[in-house]
Amino acid sequence: MNVVILGGGTVGTSICKVLGNRHNVCLVDPDPEVLEIAGEQLDVQTVKGSACDAVTLFQAGVQSADLVLAVTSKDEINLVGASLSKSMGARRSVARVFNPSYLDSSTFDYRRHFGIDRLLSLERLTALELARSVRMRGMFVLENLVRGGVEVQEVLVETDAPACGVPLKDLKFGSGVLAGVFVTDGVARIPNGEDAAHAGDTVTLIGTGDSLEDAARRFRKSAPPKLLVVIGGGGEIGFNLARVLSKGRFSVVLMEGNLERCEELAGKLDGVTVLHGDVTRRSEMEEARVDRAGVFVAATGRDEDNIVCGVEARELGASRIMSVVRRPDYANVLGKLGIDVAVSPRSVMARQVDGMVQTGAVLARFDVAGKQAAVYEVEVREGCELIGVPLKDAGFRGALVAAIDREEFVRVPGADDSLRAGDVAVLLAQADAAASVLERFEA
Repeated sequence: MNVVILGGGTVGTSICKVLGNRHNVCLVDPDPEVLEIAGEQLDVQTVKGSACDAVTLFQAGVQSADLVLAVTSKDEINLVGASLSKSMGARRSVARVFNPSYLDSSTFDYRRHFGIDRLLSLERLTALELARSVRMRGMFVLENLVRGGVEVQEVLVETDAPACGVPLKDLKFGSGVLAGVFVTDGVARIPNGEDAAHAGDTVTLIGTGDSLEDAARRFRKSAPPKLLVVIGGGGEIGFNLARVLSKGRFSVVLMEGNLERCEELAGKLDGVTVLHGDVTRRSEMEEARVDRAGVFVAATGRDEDNIVCGVEARELGASRIMSVVRRPDYANVLGKLGIDVAVSPRSVMARQVDGMVQTGAVLARFDVAGKQAAVYEVEVREGCELIGVPLKDAGFRGALVAAIDREEFVRVPGADDSLRAGDVAVLLAQADAAASVLERFEA
């Protein structure tokens, strides 16, 4: 595949390392020293110039690119570069953004306005990776794939719960909720209407808001105990992590040293306790009752601070320690210091991009449930046999359409909904069923 990367910073070069040996990669950057180093150390082509310049983009070959990734340090450059690339013929274009307002389509849809296939926030992706580790299950989050209109919740089925042993067709969740994956004795499957979840199974529900929570309650006999999660650092990673966890069975405390930022966070985060405190000071961590935390997450902007406060949290008695660590050379010492989970933003981005390098109608793929299943983003092209067919009559085996991304909305479909040309379908499929199902999307 032909991949063009706009921006030779740490993120751009890390993506080159991941893709360079398997694909035709061209790196664009205005700095000749950056390109010289990349040309010597990485198996990539290089073009000197601005990511916003059409001539430079033409020289880089965006007109025949399967994927263009705009990952410079400037949002505006990324938006314009990805937009130009798409207009010039790139099959897919993706822009990295720092400003969270660009991701909020409720006020203005920047992605659609610029004609970009996806906006990626490295900070939000890192928060989602941390959230999966906090939950300690094989969670997948559709927010990685679509525009945040769909949520996912994993539920452990309890004995004597209202939905225990009841076939899915009889549960009648209502519109906007699907049971996506059943896991029984470590084996994952995509359920059909006749399937029922039993005590000890794990059910993954896909839906929106209150409807999703109502469905989840049916698999519980009683409300689960809340796990205390203390997050150190109120930057974008800490904010996004708190926002995701506040929707689940967690009691979330967010510590931030900047008072103005604390006030901003308090206004944005319902159900989260925001404390004004320096997470690098042991006394202030004690006041935040870090000793009682089931999970402590160090998410400040400095690796050294994250490591230090993670060690302090371990000594205070927090049960599980997680840390954001950007420098790869710190990886070998973290386990020795008592940090249970370390998440690298660059590694998260590299895995995300690797999932986008697909052929045919498939735009992206991400493994879930221990690679027993996968989530696919699939283009619905003119001529696809599934266009206009109600999903209940599509005859999928071991697969389901978990969400539809259409121009005006992103939502979980019902059985009577059908696909249209131009849609992007989020398909959830068992590993042994994926190939046959995906063939049906090829026009």
